[in-house]
Amino acid sequence: MAEPAVSPGDTLGILGGGQLGRMIAMAAAGLGLKSHVYCPDADSPAFAVADAHTVADYRDEAALARFAKSVAVVTYEFENVPAETAAVLSRHAPVRPNGDALKTSQDRLVEKQFIRSLGLETAPFVAVDDPGALARAVAQLGRPSILKTRRFGYDGKGQAMVREGSDLAVVFRSLGQKSILEGVVPFVREVSMIVARGVDGGFRAYELNENNHSAGILATTTLPARVAPDTERLAAEMARRIADALDYVGVLTVEMFVVPGANGGPERLVVNEIAPRVHNSGHWTLGGAATSQFEQHVRAVCGWPLGSTQRFGAIQMRNLIGDDVNAWRAILAEPGASLHLYGKAQPRPGRKMGHVTRVTPEPRRG
Repeated sequence: MAEPAVSPGDTLGILGGGQLGRMIAMAAAGLGLKSHVYCPDADSPAFAVADAHTVADYRDEAALARFAKSVAVVTYEFENVPAETAAVLSRHAPVRPNGDALKTSQDRLVEKQFIRSLGLETAPFVAVDDPGALARAVAQLGRPSILKTRRFGYDGKGQAMVREGSDLAVVFRSLGQKSILEGVVPFVREVSMIVARGVDGGFRAYELNENNHSAGILATTTLPARVAPDTERLAAEMARRIADALDYVGVLTVEMFVVPGANGGPERLVVNEIAPRVHNSGHWTLGGAATSQFEQHVRAVCGWPLGSTQRFGAIQMRNLIGDDVNAWRAILAEPGASLHLYGKAQPRPGRKMGHVTRVTPEPRRG
């Protein structure tokens, strides 16, 4: 049976009430849509901009059914929504991206196996289920290497370095769950490719983002990225291969490492991870591109035409972490700066409170 068309005036369902859900809801409003946000956290910042909200657990099947019946299509702002939640919702409304994308991205081992199955390069990896397995994995991959939880890691959480002299039993206990050991990739920069795929398979790619992290959290994103044109084209092709294989609908982010080529050869791209959603490194598109990643995601999941990804100039997006947000007045007074605050009450160390995007004219080439 064909899924019903989504029209202006209909309601978009959003799982998750953080800043990404907030910006998706705001983009939906700009396209004449209503939004209904579902989140267990009663203090979710997305609630302030939504037409309706539900506070309930992601495993509350009755609440999920009521929510799904109230909306035309369901999407989500983060990938740790239980896969069973997507299955319950899909009995009552279209869920985009689909449950397979969720399952693949929720487990680092499954994700890397999937990426490798497409012929794409990742860091070397070994599954680690117990301290003995960690010792064998370290013997195989060497030190330094990185132990990561298979699930629920973000912003540098859920991982630990294995260095010379590290007590492997202590390292394993520090994470406390099944993990994956990854070899260290000798990269020169971190990048991300943000793309959108429509219900009809239509595809749009934004330009490659160059990302810099501090304490495991994205600090800045700049464009254009300092890569060769062929590297940028390859990044888009790799992201499209992933999106097509997942039959993906919505905005997808692929984080990658740029590795120098051997003996002066072309740069290589190593996939780090995928995020089945809008992404922090795409925040520059608010004010920096013809169509923001949030509007693009809404267009895609509603089955509407995808928008232009044209970039307006040289870009720097900076996250406002913790007390950085206290500079909001100075940022507002700065010509060319675009400030976005997330409506969170209290700044805390490591908490994303907002971001600022600076767009400047790009020097002419030649």
